[in-house]
Amino acid sequence: MFLYNRVNKEELKKKLAEETFQRKTISFYRYHILENPQEFRDELFRDWFPLDCFGRIYVACEGINAQMSVPEHHWKAFIKTLERHEIFKEIPIKYAIEDDGKSFYKLTIKVRPKLVADGLDDGAYDVTNVGKHLSGVEFHQHIGEENTVVVDMRNYYESEIGRFEGAICPEADTFREELEIVTDLLEDKKNKKILLYCTGGIRCEKASAYLKHKGFQDVNQLHGGILEYARQINTAKLDSKFIGKNFVFDERLGESVNGEVISKCHQCGKPCDLHTNCDNQGCHILFIQCPECAEKYHGCCTPECADEKVKGTGRQLDLRIGFGNSRKFRKSLSLMKAEQEKLNVQ
Repeated sequence: MFLYNRVNKEELKKKLAEETFQRKTISFYRYHILENPQEFRDELFRDWFPLDCFGRIYVACEGINAQMSVPEHHWKAFIKTLERHEIFKEIPIKYAIEDDGKSFYKLTIKVRPKLVADGLDDGAYDVTNVGKHLSGVEFHQHIGEENTVVVDMRNYYESEIGRFEGAICPEADTFREELEIVTDLLEDKKNKKILLYCTGGIRCEKASAYLKHKGFQDVNQLHGGILEYARQINTAKLDSKFIGKNFVFDERLGESVNGEVISKCHQCGKPCDLHTNCDNQGCHILFIQCPECAEKYHGCCTPECADEKVKGTGRQLDLRIGFGNSRKFRKSLSLMKAEQEKLNVQ
């Protein structure tokens, strides 16, 4: 048995589209010392590949981080594979907010140096000394309280389409960058109640430990992340304090939490929260594009990239200045707003 995928992307997507059964999109993580990550990785592939499980799973000496799609008719068998390993004992599983079953089209399991790249040497701080875990309802109740600061520990392109009310959303492109920015932004707030959140909770595990290491006294994190918050709020029938869409790292690229659209198309400026990658494969930059601009620019970020797509050259261009979710090409939200207001006046 080969322990990696050997079928091309087009065939895999075609097969997925033709499936007649339902799938569950899930995510889970755990920090847990693994003596042999590669051996563990191979065992997981042997377990999950025959069950037609898809997903993107990272394994490291410090544990596992997984986003997966599991066929419903293989769910019990999948759970049995988890029961064979200590790392999965009572592990919390988060379920997608919106799920069409098309989140992943292949099984990818990779061994990484770390589950979340923080750019710091091992032992730089105690990663087990984490902040207080708050349930979705507890987190909800603390938002808006006096002397409380809510901080988004995700990348800029994630918070652009959805975030908690009043949250600090740093313009960071990587988690390593985020740690530095957040520490600086909160330097004069070490005695306030800090509320951290991310998609599923894993980034907050490290972020909360890092802030405690830096002297912050009251550090709290949303247990289970936005995914678990949405589930609990719906169950409790509370009005969501998360507005917009939750960015996800799969084929969907996002799932709506409260139905609001808070971001804009990077090309025309109309309300839009649809992330896409430029269809010129030499570019492939991530950006927000409305259906009208997708048709106008053939799914590309600029007319120049659209021309390259038509020509089939796939040449990467340096003409993407003005939008897109890499800071090198990104305009600040304030600049985009000012330019849009100027156009409205004209």
